Amino acid sequence: MENIMKLSGKVKYPLTLDPSVWIFDDRRIDLTTYFSTNKQATNADEEYTKAVSKHWDREIMEGAVFPPTLKTERIYEKQKMMTGTFGIPFKPFLKNSEPDSDASILMIHTNDNDYEVSLSEASELIFAFSDQGKQLTADGPVHVYFGDGSNRENPIKNVKGFTVK
Repeated sequence: MENIMKLSGKVKYPLTLDPSVWIFDDRRIDLTTYFSTNKQATNADEEYTKAVSKHWDREIMEGAVFPPTLKTERIYEKQKMMTGTFGIPFKPFLKNSEPDSDASILMIHTNDNDYEVSLSEASELIFAFSDQGKQLTADGPVHVYFGDGSNRENPIKNVKGFTVK
């Protein structure tokens, strides 16, 4: 239960966040490359269309039979999950909690301090939950990074919960 964090305060729906299951979430990002690559605004519908088109082209070229390469790709993805360093964007969680219209600040509660960030900055936060395939048990359950990577060398650690004010 020590890995469970709460998002509460001036929100319509308080949330319980469990980082131990985020490894299975499709929104996870690879932190080894996330801050070093150029980010550009993407359209979710456009990305979906491209992925479906790529899959369709592959089936036309190779047929609908599952070639051995698909099994190899699954093994590679499993290995990547077991050894990777991953994070997840905070934006979907914040959006789903539906902050009140007069809310403007997110408080990040840790063992030692409380940190304040504006809700606009909070929507860009990244939560690291895995380091080389292992949960962040010593100083976790998550490390909080700003979206621009400015605290990449010194993330917010020992996070216990969040309050929207």
